[in-house]
Formats: sequence, C-alpha cells, structure tokens
Amino acid sequence: MIDAPKNKLRAPIRPLNVPTVCLTVLGLGFLRPAPGTWGSLPPPIIASVLILTAPNAAMYYAIVGAMLLVACGVCVLWGRYAESRFARKDAAEVVADETAGVSLALLFIPPMMIEGEPVALLVTFCALCFFGFRFFDILKPWPARRFEALPFGWGVLLDDLAAGVYAGVTAQIGAQILRAII
Repeated sequence: MIDAPKNKLRAPIRPLNVPTVCLTVLGLGFLRPAPGTWGSLPPPIIASVLILTAPNAAMYYAIVGAMLLVACGVCVLWGRYAESRFARKDAAEVVADETAGVSLALLFIPPMMIEGEPVALLVTFCALCFFGFRFFDILKPWPARRFEALPFGWGVLLDDLAAGVYAGVTAQIGAQILRAII
C-alpha cells in the first residue's frame, strides 16, 4: 500500500471493469479536483429530479433507498478488490461510499414534506444534505474517524454513513428553520 496523501495520487483508469466502474460511480471517482464531491452529486440530483417530477414519498424512498443499498453493497463486496486495484485503503477514486453517505442523508426527509411542502424547500433540503454531507465527510467527527480503521470496504463505508447521519439531522434542522421563516 502507498502512504502518499489520498487525493494526490492518480490511479490509472484501466482496467476498466465492472468493479472499477461501480466503485468509482461510473467513473466520477477519476474526476479531479475533489473526486468525493463528484461522487456525492448523483443522489441529490436524482432526489431533486424525483421531487420535481413525481412528488410521491414511496417512489422517492424506494429509489433513494435503492441507491443507498447498491452503493453499500458495492463498497462491502468489492472493498478488498478496491484496496488492491488502487493500492491504498481508502483511495480517492472509490466514491461509492460518498454516494451511500449522501443517500442516507436524503432519507431523513420526512414523508409529509415530500408530498406537502413547496418544491423549493424540498430541493433546498437536498442541497443541505449534499453540503452537510461533504462538510461532515471532510471533518469526520466522532465516531466517524474511528470507523475508518475497520477492514476493507467496511472502514471505507461506515465513516461516510456516519457523515450521512450527521448531514441528515443537520439538513432536517435547517429545513425546519427555513420552513418557519417561509
């Protein structure tokens, strides 16, 4: 394993196989700068589109929940492969964990908000989840940093799920404040 700073190294795109495509969320993990930010973008974009086109809580939770489960599965299933493929424990290119974390945050939106609040507030909630997740993912407050020590995909995944919980709670508080102001 290489001990250089996580975001300074660039892994080769090849071999471009199914695990690599999934771990990098369709290649977003190869984008620079800030690959974790790129990997965090799909869930809030998809959630916002769902809110704008089909304000149905069941559909919203099913799709966002599926994103969460698939991203978690990718991290755990191919965690050992990711370490050997990218020659480090938590490679910058592996962004499925970011996708999972922000998806978890997006599940904190209350069902009655999805079907009864102004669209602008709901899209703002998605933005709060995104920015809150990135903040907590970088800061890694307790116990998130401790989770990184777990082996293979678990360590990569669980610190981001903790950041997702922090972001979801923070976004919900922010949405309630905005709701009171509007």
